[in-house]
Amino acid sequence: MKEEIVLHGVVLSEHSLREFDKRLQLLTMERGKMTVWASGAKRPNSPLLAGSRSFVFGKFHLREGKAGYTLRSVEVDAYFEEIAKDLEKACYAAYFLELAELVAQENLEAPQMVELLYLSLKALLHKGLKNELVRRIFELRMLMLEGEYTEEPPMPSGKSVQEAWHHVLSVPLGRLYTFTLEEGTLLSFSRNVDYLCKESFPKQFQSLRILKSLGS
Repeated sequence: MKEEIVLHGVVLSEHSLREFDKRLQLLTMERGKMTVWASGAKRPNSPLLAGSRSFVFGKFHLREGKAGYTLRSVEVDAYFEEIAKDLEKACYAAYFLELAELVAQENLEAPQMVELLYLSLKALLHKGLKNELVRRIFELRMLMLEGEYTEEPPMPSGKSVQEAWHHVLSVPLGRLYTFTLEEGTLLSFSRNVDYLCKESFPKQFQSLRILKSLGS
C-alpha cells in the first residue's frame, strides 16, 4: 500500500456518489487539479463532512490506490462560510472556482493559483471593495497566469485604467486588492478584461448566468 501524501489546496467542486460518498475536484499547490474520492463524506458523523465542501482550503491527506486518490482526512484552514450567506457573493465565488477548474491542469504545480483564489475570496468579504472589481482583478491575474494577457489594455483607455491594469499585472499577490476605482473607470476596466476573457475562456459559466439573472 502506498504511503499517505499531504497536499495543500482548495476544494473546487463536489459531486454526490451513491448515498454517502463524494467525488471532489481539488486544486493543490503541489500537483495541480486532482480528482479525489471521499468515501462516506456525506454521513452526519463523518470526519470528512466539514472538509469535503467547495471553498474549503486546507491540508488534504490522501492515499493513492489503483482507482485513484482517496481522501483520508482534512486539516481545514478556511471554510469561507460567510460567502454562502450572500447570494451575489456566492455566485462570484462559485465563478472563481469554475474558472480555476477550467484552466488548471493535472500534475502541474499551482501555488499561485491557489493563493489567488484564497485572496480573491477574502476580497469578496471586504466591505470596501465592489464585487465587480474583485472579479475583474481576479480574471486579469488569471489571464496573466495562463499567459493570455496583454501588457496594456486592449482597447483605448484612460490613465486610471492603465494604472490599474499595470498594478494587477505587476504587484505581488498579497497587494492585488489594495485599490478601488470610480464607477466610470471600473466600467472601462471591466470591458477591457472582458474582451480578453471572451477570447481566452470561451465557456458559458453557470455562476455568471445566475449573476446575470440577479441583475449583477
